[in-house]
Amino acid sequence: MKQVPQVAALALFSCAVSFAQTATEPNRRLALIGGLIFASSTSTPIRDGVILIQDGKISAVGRRGSAVIPGGTRTIDCRGLTITAGFWNSHVHFLERKWANAGKIPASELASQLEEMLTRYGFTSVFDTWSPWENTRRLRERIESGQVPGPRIRTTGEALVPRGGTPPPLVADILGFTRYSVPEVSDAAEASTAAVKLLDQGVDGIKMYVRTFSEPIASMPESAIKAATAEAHQRGKPAFAHPTNVEGLLAAVRAGVDVIVHTTPESGPWDETVVAAMKQRNVALIPTLQLWGYETRHERLSVRERFVENGVGQLRAWVGSGGTVLFGTDVGYMADYNPSEEYDLMARAGMDYQQILSSLTTVPSAQFSSNPGGRVAVGLPADLVVLNQDPSRTVRAFVNVRYTIRDGNVIYMQK
Repeated sequence: MKQVPQVAALALFSCAVSFAQTATEPNRRLALIGGLIFASSTSTPIRDGVILIQDGKISAVGRRGSAVIPGGTRTIDCRGLTITAGFWNSHVHFLERKWANAGKIPASELASQLEEMLTRYGFTSVFDTWSPWENTRRLRERIESGQVPGPRIRTTGEALVPRGGTPPPLVADILGFTRYSVPEVSDAAEASTAAVKLLDQGVDGIKMYVRTFSEPIASMPESAIKAATAEAHQRGKPAFAHPTNVEGLLAAVRAGVDVIVHTTPESGPWDETVVAAMKQRNVALIPTLQLWGYETRHERLSVRERFVENGVGQLRAWVGSGGTVLFGTDVGYMADYNPSEEYDLMARAGMDYQQILSSLTTVPSAQFSSNPGGRVAVGLPADLVVLNQDPSRTVRAFVNVRYTIRDGNVIYMQK
């Protein structure tokens, strides 16, 4: 068995860090050596492990010494570190003005913005659930072409809103968004037409505001939700619903949507009827608990605490029923990019580190991909996160990222 070279971590990393260089080299090889490997959320961790990567895919996983490290392989010393599959953030937005004209932003600046919002927190895949389609498409193309290191981006493009529910331009200006135009729908025919137009343009799903979240308040007819959802399903793509309140949530569930993108803290606790309806239709929930403190940050402390606790209680009820949870934070609408509080609140709602890891990896991969991954396994894309701490000891470890690796390329290194 060939001995693994022991080299200082920084020297090792300097051989592996260049995204642009490694993306063009044939027979690319990288080895992560000596880490604690969580191959999945349910498997027994591998101690003093090794992961071999070739041409962007995992070629071997096991204990150190279980695989030969070919000569010339770039290596990263992971002793004292923890390795998991790459994380998904299933609820983001590229709405802020900083993303406008994404095709022309200098690559270094764009990379810094992606790092600030996403890659520094381990996100190798994201689902954008409302942004200008053409602009986000250009952003995605620049990432996929290798110009800019970044996550895989799936997007719904523009969200469908109820007739008369488009916020005035002043709202976008105050929130720091680009000025936007969204399709308004009042019935099933209009919803179907709007969904087909977006799907024909190449979006990866359909997002609906069942009830708007700001003035002017408007609600989408259940028939319209059902029609747009049917168009998405006909193309094999998911339908997302922003419910705002429990009435909107139940309308979306009855209409067949796949993902509810928020809890509904203004509605108070979810009773057994609500949870049972969600379970019966097998929907997934993105709780966005950190958002509720952010949204009520200007309110009295008692108001903010009650709002957050309602969201936590709703997630607790959902998890207790065995419901499906997807990790998502609403960053890009929410300007606080650090997801630390989200992890804390999910734990407060009763989720252990394995359930949280599932919501970051295997669950979204199965929900959104025809070839599910989300694991550290031979043959899968080498999307990995190297953490400074063990998440089984503290959920805050999920935010303490040393390296983010996508397709075998290091796209973020902790400074």
